[in-house]
Amino acid sequence: MTLTKENTLPQKTILIVDDTPDNLAVLGELLMPYYKVRIANSGARALASAIIEPLPDLILLDIMMPGMDGYEVLKRLKETPDTREIPVIFITALDQTEDEKEGLALGAVDYISKPIRPPIILARIKGQLDIKEARDLLRDKNSWLENEVRRRIYQYQKVQDISMRALASLAETRDNETGNHILRTQGYVNVLAKELATLPEYSQSLTPALIEVYTKAAPLHDIGKVGIPDYVLHKPGKHTPEEWEIMKTHAKVGADAIWRAIQGEDDMEVVNFLCVAIDIAGNHHEKWDGSGYPNGLSGTYIPLSARLMALADVFDALISKRVYKPAFSMEKATEIILAGRGSHFDPDVVDAFITRADDFRTIAGRYADPHDE
Repeated sequence: MTLTKENTLPQKTILIVDDTPDNLAVLGELLMPYYKVRIANSGARALASAIIEPLPDLILLDIMMPGMDGYEVLKRLKETPDTREIPVIFITALDQTEDEKEGLALGAVDYISKPIRPPIILARIKGQLDIKEARDLLRDKNSWLENEVRRRIYQYQKVQDISMRALASLAETRDNETGNHILRTQGYVNVLAKELATLPEYSQSLTPALIEVYTKAAPLHDIGKVGIPDYVLHKPGKHTPEEWEIMKTHAKVGADAIWRAIQGEDDMEVVNFLCVAIDIAGNHHEKWDGSGYPNGLSGTYIPLSARLMALADVFDALISKRVYKPAFSMEKATEIILAGRGSHFDPDVVDAFITRADDFRTIAGRYADPHDE
């Protein structure tokens, strides 16, 4: 293929590195009709010129130079992120197999011996520039594809999160609560888990990935309320013992419903997520001292996710207005939480709450119900 001005891209820049002025002149005169030419007469100047914008598209590098030879220049180019992808062709009077082998091993793309034969060097330069252009195009397409995959995954996760909140809101709506309760308790669980993760005894188990699962599963904590009759769920006054027993079944109803959703599911990521949701829905009314429901679990027999949810749910109930009570102040709610340390709540979780009380206040304010603002 004949190289002409018409079939080359004039914006391509070639850096010529040689300590001999005559060689620079010959190569420069040969290449200037087709490319932008930049020259350097030493290794140090070559490195400085290689990082000037626009970066060279290709470097012609002499090996035998005083001070820093071509091999050392190539090593440093490959060590620098901005220049490591620039193709380098060695041009040298050396004609030994070992020299060529060393140059290629360091990352040179080609090796041309002097004296220069213009058609050969022009053809090899064009070939390497075509390869670089194709590689750059492929890298750009791969980058675009990676970004597109990330975007689709993000959209999918967003739809998942919204769908889950919508499902959880059905239960909350039946209980005359707002979707903001879901957002607040979700935020509280996230804050508590992150604080516990700073402690040595939790740092290995409470990974960022698990904290994210806890946070995303939190909205399903009261999903079982969809199975509670309206006359019990919406009763404005105190429940009778019989009604209270019905009310307490919402924990098991929720856990059983999620368990049924797992059946037949073969995606382990989904299964693991739903298992956490079961723990939260089925156990967030258990108490540290064993006096909770539905199973009377105590201490660390209660799943950690449920222990976090227990405090988050009670705190939000305390600071929220209900038909049977006004909204308590942050100070009053904190006093009640502290009183339940070691009885209702896991002591470590209470300590995490105290440490991050300001974050709880911020979340409560950000997602306040209209009548509580």
